[in-house]
Amino acid sequence: MGSGAGSSVAAPTPDRWSDEAIEATVGRLLQAGVVLAAALVLVGGSRYLAHHGAAPPPGRLFTGEPVELREIDRILRGAATLGGRALIMCGLLVLIGTPVMRVAASLVAFLHQRDWTYTAMTAFVLALLLASMLGWIG
Repeated sequence: MGSGAGSSVAAPTPDRWSDEAIEATVGRLLQAGVVLAAALVLVGGSRYLAHHGAAPPPGRLFTGEPVELREIDRILRGAATLGGRALIMCGLLVLIGTPVMRVAASLVAFLHQRDWTYTAMTAFVLALLLASMLGWIG
């Protein structure tokens, strides 16, 4: 039984829905989210300091963030124009959203594995996370 041309033994293919494969995929998702968030904050911070680094700090009155940094659609528009503060906020949004994406990816995996107990628990956790982020629950 050599490895000649007549050999019909194929190498085993890894199951992409095995627990190990799912853990590796979720781990890469978390890593990518953190790296992307860090890159956005770094670029945004650099751009902000390049334009405002020499300015004196604001006075004693706290004014909060402008409206363009309090709404997601405006943050994304500001980040698209490479606004420093908007890029920083976008990075923070990515950092916040990364664990939510992990839960969503786990939900897809549990559905594919037909593990109904974990599917139900993960769907419940995802629903709580999304409702909290959307302001539906306190």
